Amino acid sequence: MSVWSRLVDMAQSAFSPGLDPAVTGGECAPDPNDVGFTAAVIGLAAKMAKADGEATESELRAAARVFRPPPGEEAAFRRAFNLAKQTTLGFDSYARQIGRKYRARPCLLEDVLDGLFHIAGADGHVGEAELAYLAEVATHFGFSELEFRRIKATNLGLEADDPHAILGLMPGATMDEVREAWRRLAAENHPDTMLARGAPPEFVEIAREKSAAINAAYARIREEMPAEVK
Repeated sequence: MSVWSRLVDMAQSAFSPGLDPAVTGGECAPDPNDVGFTAAVIGLAAKMAKADGEATESELRAAARVFRPPPGEEAAFRRAFNLAKQTTLGFDSYARQIGRKYRARPCLLEDVLDGLFHIAGADGHVGEAELAYLAEVATHFGFSELEFRRIKATNLGLEADDPHAILGLMPGATMDEVREAWRRLAAENHPDTMLARGAPPEFVEIAREKSAAINAAYARIREEMPAEVK
């Protein structure tokens, strides 16, 4: 029986705020049989779709593409998603579970946030209620306000036309700090990195968009720096 079928079979307990299974899995991925992680991610995705008051079919399809069920389990995924979307209550429990279990794997937590941003934008607009939801999830994941600002900027574009946001820096950072941040983020978000991790096509495309934003932000900051510090 697959993890998705198991989820539906234990639906009521799977989406219980008390669920707290053990940590397993690789550096940037959970154990594929970690039912608790799967339940929490589906719960966050469904409640992301519900955050603006209405969970649309396009958001469900986006969730299925990002957190892809295996062939033949699409109906089970839909049932689990529809169960979780009934209310936004309890989403902080899901976020705390994942954040507590995988705090040492920030790349995994950022992947989940990227997926939630993708779902939020599936209807063509990310509203204030959705942004507030994402910010609170990020807090439970252990991301700082500055880190969330970077993740938001790489997913949605620059805030106040500030390229520093995409690199997770404050205005006034030195060129050495800019270069270090650019190199680290470019490596972490390179599409080849996602391909090597076996990520679904949507995550590879997200990585391409983030890489383009990171490189553009670095180029712009470098261009605006005095020649003697470049």
